[in-house]
Amino acid sequence: MLDEICEQPQALQKTLEGELSGIEELRRRLSMQPPRLIVLAARGTSDNAATFGRYLLEIMTGIPVSLAAPSVVTLYDKRIDYSGALVVGISQSGESTDTNAFLEHARAQGVVTVGVTNEPESTLAKLAEHVVLVRAGKEKSVAATKTYTGQLLTMYLLAYAMGAPINLEELRRVPAHVELALTLEPRIHAISERYTFMEQAVVVARGLNYSNALEFALKLMETCYVVAERFSSADLLHGPIAMVEHAFPSFVFAPSGVTWPGLKEIVGKLQRLSAETLVITDESNREAAQLGRKSICLPAELSEIYAPIPYIVPAQLFAARLAEQKGLNPDEPRTLSKVTKTL
Repeated sequence: MLDEICEQPQALQKTLEGELSGIEELRRRLSMQPPRLIVLAARGTSDNAATFGRYLLEIMTGIPVSLAAPSVVTLYDKRIDYSGALVVGISQSGESTDTNAFLEHARAQGVVTVGVTNEPESTLAKLAEHVVLVRAGKEKSVAATKTYTGQLLTMYLLAYAMGAPINLEELRRVPAHVELALTLEPRIHAISERYTFMEQAVVVARGLNYSNALEFALKLMETCYVVAERFSSADLLHGPIAMVEHAFPSFVFAPSGVTWPGLKEIVGKLQRLSAETLVITDESNREAAQLGRKSICLPAELSEIYAPIPYIVPAQLFAARLAEQKGLNPDEPRTLSKVTKTL
């Protein structure tokens, strides 16, 4: 897991360089046939990447985005009319049974389909009309890391293909920002020791980083066996904050930008509750770093739009090191396997 976390700058660079020409072709196709709706289908970590895609695509294109419920097709055998939609299947292995069945259902209707996968010879890659490859190389760890950030990158590329004002120069800087995030590993290792006996936690974010709250919590659950609840900061205030008490572990993704005022209120409230608050932020939001009981501050100034990929890296490192502190092997989580097939 640690090795693959450290491979992310190179994997992101390869994905960006290798997929831009194909994305330009998709961009031309979609300019002639703009979709009225985008539907994203995925499971597990890929579903967290789809959640990011939903925020990014709606913010950047103004086109409504839906997260698919594959069971409607695979279990309830219902035909959903996706005419005029763009349907995207996202799967690290390309062998997620219900994601593939959903994509097949959509393609049979003649709609434009895109497959996002790390495996060029997978079932998903053969099913989709257009394929966007995450060029991360073989991912051996059960806990996905480099394929998750690769999938986030493909969502930027998909937004660009939709004609969104994605700044390709900013996107090209992302691997370097991830490289900088990796330099924080000694500090993160030291901080993780404090949480050795953590059994429950809450992870909070909003907007573009909400998917990272989902993903960080998933990593804590699958590698450290911590019961981690994940919330939008807005939803946390609608009741769940009642469970937070003295020394309750609380993790907050806090970029600068439009989400910060609400997140600032949350961090302040957690501090007043004497929660064990750890804030992940960057140099553009020094206020956040000062408000948390502890903080991990990326050594770069990041805009909220391009922050999510670098922001998840400290969380990945934290989960890997915490598993080590707990005497667990994050590469072999109990009862889990790399490819999960469900219908």
